[in-house]
Amino acid sequence: MAKFMYIFRGGAFVAAQLSPSEMQAHMAKWYAWAKVLSEQGRNRGGQPVLTEGKTIRGQERVVSDGPYAESKDLVTGNMVIEAASLAEATEIAHACPVFEYDGSVEIRPVLERDA
Repeated sequence: MAKFMYIFRGGAFVAAQLSPSEMQAHMAKWYAWAKVLSEQGRNRGGQPVLTEGKTIRGQERVVSDGPYAESKDLVTGNMVIEAASLAEATEIAHACPVFEYDGSVEIRPVLERDA
């Protein structure tokens, strides 16, 4: 099977002010979804990321605070899965909890290289 990276943007981590119990309930959905993918032998790892960071751009390698983007566009995590095709990886992503708070999933094939 081929590997695909899910790049999660926005969602509950940046778009909503959730109470601790609401965030816990939302995180439970993420854990349950990841567990199903693991039980199917698809989940190859990933993690959430914080919204703070630095960006380096251009030949001059200018460093700036951020990433500065609309909150819905901030990368909030990633996951690598295995699927037979891009179409199948896309279908699997439909169950992702990020959509509950208007987030998105970018799905990219992972280039396999010989070690």
